[in-house]
Amino acid sequence: MENSKLKELTERLYGEGLEKGRAEAERLLAEAQANAAKIVAEAKAEAAKIVKEAETKAADTAKNSMTEISLAGKQALAKIKTEIADAIIAQSVGKGVAEAIVDAQFVKSLLLAVAAAWNGGGKVELTAMLPAALEADFTKAFEASAKQLLEAGIEVGYSKDVHTGFKVCQKGGGYYITFTEESFAALMQEYLREKVAKLLF
Repeated sequence: MENSKLKELTERLYGEGLEKGRAEAERLLAEAQANAAKIVAEAKAEAAKIVKEAETKAADTAKNSMTEISLAGKQALAKIKTEIADAIIAQSVGKGVAEAIVDAQFVKSLLLAVAAAWNGGGKVELTAMLPAALEADFTKAFEASAKQLLEAGIEVGYSKDVHTGFKVCQKGGGYYITFTEESFAALMQEYLREKVAKLLF
């Protein structure tokens, strides 16, 4: 009888221990599952955050790239337009200026315009130095208008130092103004640049 009581007590203790063990195992399993679900939820949230940040960064990069491409395109177009306009102006102006700068009548009219504008149009005494290589052509052309030049206060001379255009200085003055083919071309190009751009574009 005692043996059966002992056996019954042992079985009861064993059953209670087993029940407690099962309950603890179930609690630990539930806790582990809750922790696992929490970790998965946090990982999903972190992954979603990383994806969103990557998408935002990609969108910003794409937007910035498009802005840079657009700006580069506009700059390239502006440069091409300028180069086209400059090429047209150079073709138009170069030959015309080269011909005009050796035309005696044109040079005479320029000299008279310079004399009229010098010191606000008052009485002037100027010396104009022309290319020595063109002396024969200019002398012949200026013979008829020598009086007009002298009345304007311009004395004409020739110099080997002047290759194109002419130099004008006040008699006894310490400075002179040079009117060369290059300076005329630059002046004309600046004047024509805006007009050509409007015509072309």
